[in-house]
Amino acid sequence: MTMTDRQPSNCPDPLIARYTAYRTATPIQIDGDLTKPAWQRAPRSSRFVDRTSGVPGWYDTRVACLWDDTCWYIGFWVEEPFLAAQHTVRDAIIFQENDVEVFIDGGDCYYELEINTIGTLYEVFFIWRDAYQRGGRFDVPEFDVFAPETHTFGGDDDRQPASFWQGTHPRGTRWAFTGWDMPGLQVATRLEGTLNDHRDIDRSWTCEIAIPWAGMGWLANGRSLPPQHGDVWRAFFARFQKMHNGGAVVQPHPAWLLSPHGLPDTHRPDCFPYITFADELPPESHT
Repeated sequence: MTMTDRQPSNCPDPLIARYTAYRTATPIQIDGDLTKPAWQRAPRSSRFVDRTSGVPGWYDTRVACLWDDTCWYIGFWVEEPFLAAQHTVRDAIIFQENDVEVFIDGGDCYYELEINTIGTLYEVFFIWRDAYQRGGRFDVPEFDVFAPETHTFGGDDDRQPASFWQGTHPRGTRWAFTGWDMPGLQVATRLEGTLNDHRDIDRSWTCEIAIPWAGMGWLANGRSLPPQHGDVWRAFFARFQKMHNGGAVVQPHPAWLLSPHGLPDTHRPDCFPYITFADELPPESHT
């Protein structure tokens, strides 16, 4: 199978989730507390579903977005009976354990953020190799392909011979800049239960994120920063869950998304939900 033989997407456009991000009247302090009035007004998403099948996830997961002239705010509500986290070093492989994830598409590039239960971060900036040209806009010191923390990437959870090197996406491989950090990013989590103690049943955890518009120039792709009313971005919201079956870790970890991708590959910007930014406060019906 060649790259041109692959289908560009397993997620028909009518099945891709749509979400409206409303303004917040005041800036949000990032401390992991989603009981703040702003979050109580924000419309929560539907329950996350399995990445491939679209079946609802075993544990409830929902997301909401708000924004102002400074930041894009994202909140996750995560049902979790066994709170656990081991990674404490930034940019460790966070998806090895329970996490929430945000990807933001920028056309010829996209950004990945992963956060575990205790707020440890993992960030990667991806640039499609067909868009990285000598002398082009990405050929700058910030994206040095010779840096030790730069890698090539074809996609995840794919081990088929026909797509082993290139991955399943028609655009093929990406440059992955694991040393890149979103300027001004703020993240916090809060837990309802006992961390790493499975003698009891926990309740949940929440994650609160602020991504400054000032750091998103590479992702804007010609759009205004901050957005204008009606602007549409593509963003991915997900949760990976470390599960055990008879003492063995289930591989790959279950992945629950706002809308399914139809195949076991997270890195499909063509499947990311549509986020429309509304320059107005949330409707009162969401209080």
